[in-house]
Amino acid sequence: MEIAICDDERKLRAGLRKVIETKLQLDGIEYGIQEYESGEELLAGMEKILPDLLFLDIEMSGRNGMETARELRRKYKDTIIVFVTAYPDFVFQGYEVHAFHYILKPYKEEKIKEVLDKAMEEAGLLKEKYYLVEQKSKTLRLAFSKVVYFRSEGRNVEAVLTSSDEGTKKVDNFLGSVRFYGKLSEIEEEMPVYFVRIHNRYLVNLKFVDKLEGNSVECGSISLPVSRAYKQETAVAFAKMMLN
Repeated sequence: MEIAICDDERKLRAGLRKVIETKLQLDGIEYGIQEYESGEELLAGMEKILPDLLFLDIEMSGRNGMETARELRRKYKDTIIVFVTAYPDFVFQGYEVHAFHYILKPYKEEKIKEVLDKAMEEAGLLKEKYYLVEQKSKTLRLAFSKVVYFRSEGRNVEAVLTSSDEGTKKVDNFLGSVRFYGKLSEIEEEMPVYFVRIHNRYLVNLKFVDKLEGNSVECGSISLPVSRAYKQETAVAFAKMMLN
């Protein structure tokens, strides 16, 4: 997903970018972010990199956000525009340029995340994602949101699945497991950032982890070992997940 932030205040751009990056990383969405400090700079930059989603400040010196959006819409019909403003009265002008949403300053982190989710859904990026398992007679699709963890035994891997949603902690509603030939290191490379290696034999979905204590993580009633080599990395990843 290509994202652009256009605001003439560097501090506000940086704050918005931080929230967006954290959210997209946790969701496992690949992204690029471009920053612009004026409408003129944005329009020039869009000739090189066309954003799927644009966070556009309305009150800027020079060409303001509304004028920029009108010019933008003459060429680019599909870019999702989210207006950023300190004045709610400007919001109603957004209909003219087919603005998707708006965010009021000062930013509220939860509002940014909410709007970002809606924008990703609009762009078709929140469709279920799968890991494909090739077996002798068939190909299986394992939904990322249903995989609690992968466990390796030599060259064989077991994926343990649940019917619960990510983050509900109710991972005892098992769909069962799927065994297949593979390498955990190769699977890890294809997984979103919230799948974390906790042991040579285990790759866990952090969205199902509700506790990290000592040398283990707990996913509902399941306890999985955390090896010394991966302990610090696991702790940092889990802390980030809890904070967000």
